[in-house]
Formats: sequence, structure tokens, C-alpha cells
Amino acid sequence: MIKITPEELVRYLYHETSEQKTAKIRAALQTDWNLRDTFEKLSSAHKNLNEIKYSPRRESVNRILEYASKKQEHVTSR
Repeated sequence: MIKITPEELVRYLYHETSEQKTAKIRAALQTDWNLRDTFEKLSSAHKNLNEIKYSPRRESVNRILEYASKKQEHVTSR
């Protein structure tokens, strides 16, 4: 039985493994149910990461706008 680490599964998930390693991981995933479970959890997490949407807090946007306004006043008052 070949030992596949979670790090190797992540590389496999991102298509960063060699052809030989990819073949070994695919074979192991078909016979090792614990490894398959780990891979499915990593795969699900990978999918969820791609769906996350980021947006700044309104307070942060307001502070940036306030700072920009003060800088603009400083430049125009010269």
C-alpha cells in the first residue's frame, strides 16, 4: 500500500503532480476509502474557496473616502 499524504492530494487537486504520481494517487483513491474520504473533503473545501466573495466593510470604505477627501483638500489649498 502506497502512503499518500494530504499535501500530495492537494497538489493532485490543483493538477500539480507528475504523471506517475497522478496515476498512483488515482489507483490509491479507488482502493483506499479513508484516502478517498480525505480527498472528497479537500475537494469540497477547494470548491467552496472558489465561491467565496469578498467585500470590504462599509466603515473601511468610508475611512478611505474620508482620507482621500482630506488629501484632495490639502492639494487644492496650496
